[in-house]
Order: sequence, then structure tokens, then C-alpha cells
Amino acid sequence: MAAITTILTDASAVAPADLSSFRTISDHSLFDSVTNWTKRRLFSSKGDSSFPIRSMHNTQTGVASSTNGHFNADKLKSTVELLNGGALGQVKMNSSHRRKTKIVCTIGPSTSSREMIWKLAEAGMNVARLNMSHGDHASHKKTIDLVKEYNAQFEDKVIAIMLDTKGPEVRSGDVPRPIQLKEGQEFKFTIRRGVSTEDTVSVNYDDFVNDVEVGDILLVDGGMMSLAVKSKTKDLVTCVVVDGGELKSRRHLNVRGKSATLPSITDKDWEDIKFGVDNQVDFYAVSFVKDAKVVHELKDYLKGCNADIHVIVKIESADSIPNLHSIISASDGAMVARGDLGAELPIEEVPLLQEDIIRRCRDMHKTVIVATNMLESMINHPTPTRAEVSDIAIAVREGADAIMLSGETAHGKYPIKAAKVMHTVALRTESSLPLNVMPPVRFNAYKSHMGEMFAFHSTTMANTLNTPIVVFTRTGSMAILLSHYRPSSSIFAFTNKERIKQRLALYQGVIPIYMQFSDDAEETFSRALKLLTGKNLVEEGEFITLVQSGAQPIWRRESTHHIQVRKVEL
Repeated sequence: MAAITTILTDASAVAPADLSSFRTISDHSLFDSVTNWTKRRLFSSKGDSSFPIRSMHNTQTGVASSTNGHFNADKLKSTVELLNGGALGQVKMNSSHRRKTKIVCTIGPSTSSREMIWKLAEAGMNVARLNMSHGDHASHKKTIDLVKEYNAQFEDKVIAIMLDTKGPEVRSGDVPRPIQLKEGQEFKFTIRRGVSTEDTVSVNYDDFVNDVEVGDILLVDGGMMSLAVKSKTKDLVTCVVVDGGELKSRRHLNVRGKSATLPSITDKDWEDIKFGVDNQVDFYAVSFVKDAKVVHELKDYLKGCNADIHVIVKIESADSIPNLHSIISASDGAMVARGDLGAELPIEEVPLLQEDIIRRCRDMHKTVIVATNMLESMINHPTPTRAEVSDIAIAVREGADAIMLSGETAHGKYPIKAAKVMHTVALRTESSLPLNVMPPVRFNAYKSHMGEMFAFHSTTMANTLNTPIVVFTRTGSMAILLSHYRPSSSIFAFTNKERIKQRLALYQGVIPIYMQFSDDAEETFSRALKLLTGKNLVEEGEFITLVQSGAQPIWRRESTHHIQVRKVEL
């Protein structure tokens, strides 16, 4: 069993089984009271090496303040100096070689086999997306079962499952063969079902005629083709082709600057949502969310079903933009669905909206995914365009939790190569990001929520000492909070709940690991360290920052939170 030298702990009076009871360590508290922050220096010797480090401890009986002002980077000067010449600063972290930005892969005909799902997982897939616009429940159930089979084989590897609803899509009807549309040609759309001629096709939306006006620009497939509305009757819309192309069956239709007057969750969506409840998916990605009301409606339904499934809102309609704050607040995260967003709004607004949505999500501690066309050329080609590579890098630099592949892995010719490219580009981009000791200033750690404050300070300590973070969680809350503060190294999140292990797979920097907890805190910690060293996730002589805080206390008193630094010896 791995021997553990504790370098840092708290000095509160706690029960013998608690963290401060270890016989071989000296405990000092950074906080002499809950209202005063007092700096102490703890000297721990191992062999001939001694070095000063900080300790953090607080209780939830009051709001901590400082006679010397807020904790800031200047007060870390002595510790930064230590990193330049002390023992901790010399530790080289393996965790720097692990990708933090997660990858969502859409499963489809190209990747629905057991072999391909395994290969995608090894190539970097963290979340398997089920696109309910295609396939049926039987095919999606097969994918779910295969993913669960994969998850059951590993303690430290996991794939989450995301069910993406079809939403209120307006689509053209079936055509026996592709229709070639040419610039200047007159072409018609009708709400009568089953029509397919060389100059007229059906639309699946009865109010299509009422929603469009003469002069509107109609986009096909997100703008691959465009038509200007010339005239309309009670059941027919006549257009002139502006940008031509090949019209195939069931193509997505948008009107520039407008959203269809359809409910965000359709009858089909509710059937698919129930399917997700029955099969215990981890996330819903809800299409065309226009306001927070639909999010509350879905969450109420899930609560009534006793279903622990998180809701990701897809920002892809013009109507959602004025309501961004309330929509994101009501959800568990957001997806920047750039295809339809760029169809309903001027395309030059998309990169600005992407940056804004990512910033809002990070400010509100919500997960955020960037999606659509990230490696579109790799559907048919084995290498990406340079612009696509830059697109991935920008999403990573802006702070997205995850980046997504759609057609690239669903029906593309090179799904594994696409996943590997996304992994490699994200990893390389992350390695170039500046390392900040303090989390971003916009995150206010001085709130009434003690968990947020300790996530902030745990991140500061881990960044200062260049250590990975280890957290034990039953609900995932502290691991998610830590992820939002973006520590420089990995977050090893141990949980005794399989559902939580799967959910944490989406969050940036989190490596979820399933492990049963015992009543003995030290025995559990020892097993965790032994697992990490056995998997080559940490090395002998490496330091870790151990966090004990969150929604549900495990081995600590509810009013006490702990941050520790430990050294691992084999």
C-alpha cells in the first residue's frame, strides 16, 4: 500500500477518524478564527529538506474576512519564491500531458458498432451523443448498452451519454432523387404532404406559410443553399434561388432572423425524453430553447420521474439571444449550436455570440459545449483544413468545457481520425495556455457558499504548488465547482456513485474514478493513492492537493472544510 506523508492539514478539533487525527503530522491552522485570516508557516521535514507552505481551514459558522484585505496574488509571494527554488517546485507533473477539454462524439452508422465505440473511446471520446433526429429507439438503445458495457470494465475510464432532442425542426419532404437548384430558378415549398416534383417539395410544418413573409431569405442546410421569398398563397410559398445546390430529402429549413412558432419540446421529444429516463442517460441537449420556461418544465418532469439527468440548453435560435441569462441560469449548461444559430442570425455574429455564451456560462458556473462544423471537412477527407484546426484552438482558449463532433463521427469516412485530430489540437492548445496561480478575477470566491470559496482557494493552492487535486464526492458538486475554477492540473474525482462518475466525464479537467468509500478516511485515501499510482496517474514523490468540502460531508464535520497537501511515497 502506498505510504502517504501529509504535508498540510487543518488543526480543528475533530473526531479521531477525521482528517486532522493523523499521528505522524503536525497541524497548524491558517485561520485562528472564522473572522480573521492569520498567516502561518508550517515547516515539514522529510530527510534533509524543509520548506514553508500554507494551510487553509475554516468553518461555516461565519463569513471569513481578513484584517489585511482579500487574499490575492501578492500574498502568495513567499510560496511563489518557494516554487522557484524549493522542493515542490521541482516536481514535474504528468497531469500536464492529459487533455482537459472534453470531446463529445455523435454516434451514427459509422460508429455504432462495439468495435468503433471502443476505438472512439481510446481516441479521446468522453461523451457519446445520441442524435434523436436520426435513428430509432432500438438503435439508440444498442448504443447505450454498448457504452454501459465499456464503462463497467474500467474504474478510471468513462463515457457519458447525451440524448440530443430533435426539437421543432422545419424540414423539406422526401424526394426520390436530389433536385438541382440553380441561381435565378423559381422553386416552391408547399404545406401539402407528399409533394415532390422538379420545382415543388413539401414542408413538414403547417404554419410555414404564416411564418414567412415576402422578401425573407430561406436557408437550406444552414445556408448551403438560399432562396428569396417572392410570393405566397394559403398553402404555397414561391421563391427565387439565390445560391443553388443539391436539394436532398428532409433538409433543414430556416428563415434568416426568425424562429418558427413551434414549442421547443415536441410530442416526439417527450417520447425521446421518456426513453432517456428509462435508459438512464446522463444529459439532455434540448434543441431550440427560446426561454427558461421550457427548461423549468423539463426539470419539473424529471423531478416527478425521480430522474437525475442534467439539462443542457442548445443556443441555436434568434429568439434565445434576448433571454440568454435566464435560459442559462435555469439549465445545467449550454451548447453553442452554431449551425442553426448562423442560419437564423447574421453569420458574422456567430463568433461573437460563441465567446459571449462561453463567458456567461463560466461566470455562472455552468458547463459549455461548442458544436457544429468543427471538423466538417473530415466527413470526406482524412485531414482537416487549417481553419478547422484554428476553430478548435479558439474554443479551447475561450474556455469551453467540451467540443463536439457531429457528422464527422456519425456518418463520416474518418471518424477515428477526426477524434484523434480533435484530441491532439486541444491538448496542444492547452499546453500553450498561460499558467495563472490565481483563478480568473471575475470568479467571486467571497460568497456565502463555503464550497465556492474553498474551490477557489484549493485551485489557488494547487496552482501555486503545481499539484493535481484529489476530491472525494458523492454528488459531484465539489468536483464541478473545482472544474469551473480551471486549476492548471487534473482533478481526480473519486466517487462511489456510478451515475456521478458518468456525469463528471463532461467537465473540463475532471478525471472521474469509481471507488467504494469505507468508514475509515485514511484507509480510503490510501486506496485512492494506490489506484492513482498503479494507473501511472501520479508518481512517487509527487504532491497532491486533497480537498474535503462540498454539499455532503463524508468524513468531516458538516461545519468544517479541509484543504491538504500530501506527498506520495511508494
